[in-house]
Amino acid sequence: MASLLLDPDRTALVVIDLQEGIIGMPTAPHPADEVVRKAAALADACRQAGVFVVLVHVDALLDGRDALRPETDAGSWAGGPRPATWARIVAELGPRSGDHVVTKHQWGAFYGTDLDLQLRRRGIDTILLTGISTNAGVESTARDAYERGYRQVFVVDAMAARSAEEHEHTVQRVFPRIGLVRTAEEVIGALAPAD
Repeated sequence: MASLLLDPDRTALVVIDLQEGIIGMPTAPHPADEVVRKAAALADACRQAGVFVVLVHVDALLDGRDALRPETDAGSWAGGPRPATWARIVAELGPRSGDHVVTKHQWGAFYGTDLDLQLRRRGIDTILLTGISTNAGVESTARDAYERGYRQVFVVDAMAARSAEEHEHTVQRVFPRIGLVRTAEEVIGALAPAD
């Protein structure tokens, strides 16, 4: 396992979909409140270390016409009308002063957003990824980041999916091929200044 070295000036924390409408859904293997707690602790450590924090949430226009509607065997995930607070980022995460908020309209956080622009203009080449769902929003963002040449660290205990099987498949089969798989404690430790 490669040692984890992080340069705060070249690193960003990208938090995927920790918003009110998503954290209320069942998740595994970690409950959503645990994911939020670990992601919030990681975000605080990142801010303290000078790491750029990006909070990503998914939303659609009120008329819903910009929402994805592909024909799928699993059916639509969109459901009916959403409460007004559905896309609100959870209070534990912020946003805080200096954070950047990205609103996406599909699974991945790069397509149709300014995420790549914001990272590149800051000279960022490393992304720490957390959020819900491991195998949807996080994995889609990770695949796009890989194709753009970013170094990635997946904070696996600060993410979850709809089932443990979906989470574990991505963590064991996809993430090790495109980045480093670490815990929140390991990442926070790598951000701490050397004595």
